Amino acid sequence: MSESQSVELVSEPAPNELRDPFVRKELTRATVWLGLAGAIALLVLLIHPLLIIFGGLVFAAMLDGGVRLLGRVLPIGRSWRLMIVVLLTVVFLVGLVWLTGVQVTAQFAQLQQTLIAQATRLAGWASSKGIMPQQADINGMLQQALGSFGKLTSYLGTFFGAMASLVMVLVIGLFVAMEPRLYGRGLEWMIPTEMRPRFAGTIDQMATTMRRLLAGRLFGMALEGAMTGVALAFAGVPMALVLGIITGLLAFIPNIGAITSGVLMVAVGFSAGTQTGFWAIGIYVFIQAVDGYVVIPMVAKKTVDLPPALTLSSQILAGTLFGLLGLTLADPMTAMIKVALERSSEAEGEAETA
Repeated sequence: MSESQSVELVSEPAPNELRDPFVRKELTRATVWLGLAGAIALLVLLIHPLLIIFGGLVFAAMLDGGVRLLGRVLPIGRSWRLMIVVLLTVVFLVGLVWLTGVQVTAQFAQLQQTLIAQATRLAGWASSKGIMPQQADINGMLQQALGSFGKLTSYLGTFFGAMASLVMVLVIGLFVAMEPRLYGRGLEWMIPTEMRPRFAGTIDQMATTMRRLLAGRLFGMALEGAMTGVALAFAGVPMALVLGIITGLLAFIPNIGAITSGVLMVAVGFSAGTQTGFWAIGIYVFIQAVDGYVVIPMVAKKTVDLPPALTLSSQILAGTLFGLLGLTLADPMTAMIKVALERSSEAEGEAETA
């Protein structure tokens, strides 16, 4: 027998062979971690388009709520009801701009000048007290800050980018509102068969929650804006109409929106005199008290009860990570996550019981 024939060959699989159980196990782990890292990177890269899509879903929920509400009094097809809701929305916006456009434009220009004057007075007072640098230093800092913003083209690019995003939100929302079940079935198709009933129930619950949240939010915006405009007009605060509109729009973002509108209201009030400024403070406190102790509890009982601390924390986090669009959509995102977690908890409870 030759020497080569007496050598015993190695029977274990090589480390680079996939039939090795250890290699398959480690490869599976590496694939999972790499896939998770890739998903996170893709989410970061696509966060703006994803927010636009989610904004479209929010707008679709608004339209769907109007269609369902109109269906209680008009027993006609869904497409006709959707067309009526869209037309009414367009007529309302065009009518608002037509009736108040000139006045609002003038008041916005006056508001800008008033805020600049009040900021200059505040900076001068702080400089006289030694809290801030001298006035010359402040002017130099302002000129340097304004110079760092770039040219007019950057502002135009930002404006047209925002308009394009808004158009995409409206288009996506309109298409989803036309046939919401079509897109729901598409999502269900990507889910394993045994999980589809639970997933469909979660989607339905999310849609209901979204409609209730937005209905309550729109009601609160209209009420708060109207109360603010009327009260400021009676108190003699300048630019009452535009302040009421701004307050109503900012009411879509609770907490932060209220603080911003309050600062504007008080600044404009003191520009007309000390007494008017105190009237503006009183009106702001009264409206926020009514909103906090009457409107919000009443709306929350019928819609979605989000704790204030959770709402504020989600707004800060979303605004820091995703900017203004994330701040605007923070509440709907929080409500959707809350529904998903509740449904997941219910499923775990049912599994443990079984």
